[in-house]
Amino acid sequence: QVQLVESGGRLVLAGDSLRLSCAASGGTFSTYFMAWFRQVPGKEREFVSGISQRSTTYYAASVKGRFTISRDNVKNTVSLQMNSLKPEDTAEYYCGVYVGRAASILYGQRNEYNYWGPGTQVTVAS
Repeated sequence: QVQLVESGGRLVLAGDSLRLSCAASGGTFSTYFMAWFRQVPGKEREFVSGISQRSTTYYAASVKGRFTISRDNVKNTVSLQMNSLKPEDTAEYYCGVYVGRAASILYGQRNEYNYWGPGTQVTVAS
């Protein structure tokens, strides 16, 4: 069992920066693929960014160049630095973890992930 808790979400203005963090407990964090997804009411949860066990990073086209994902295997945390925020980035942001042993996963598919945090709300005002 892995527990995830996100933090850092708040109300910001367009163009601002924000850093989200996800703290993990349980299991062996360094062996997990971690990801950030986001969801707005009435829409599917969508992939934002992922980071492999070896710190290879992946981004959705809508955030590439603005967001940066990183992980700290000592503190068992994954972070999402979000710059140049836009109103369309407004969403509940969720941290997800894949704990399996597959050599590769469909990192953009939410059903690949085994555990999720409760989410943190990011609101970007224009």
